[in-house]
Amino acid sequence: MKLAITGTTSVNVDPTVERFFNEVAAQVVGAGTITIPVEDFWTDTGADATTLPALATDNSYFNVYINGVLQMESLSTYTPGGTGTGQLVITVPAGSTVEANSPVVLVVTNYAPDAT
Repeated sequence: MKLAITGTTSVNVDPTVERFFNEVAAQVVGAGTITIPVEDFWTDTGADATTLPALATDNSYFNVYINGVLQMESLSTYTPGGTGTGQLVITVPAGSTVEANSPVVLVVTNYAPDAT
């Protein structure tokens, strides 16, 4: 006897996107670094950021934009956390310059998938 079973699966992705904004205080000429602690970011509402979200294991990513240009992943180190611990460190390669007042946008996306 052979069983004949039918089934359906419903998958929900449910992304949570959080954006953080900063302006570089001074010109950085590479090779150099830009370190932005959580308290130097603003949120989407314009309020001061108090924490950078943790990245969900295997279900998240972050993007960094400088002057509206997406940066290579290998140039950024993201550390989640609150005041004193959360930060973004951007490596400015040799031969590159980031001008003062350049906007930096950090976009953190976490997914909470489920299936039924």
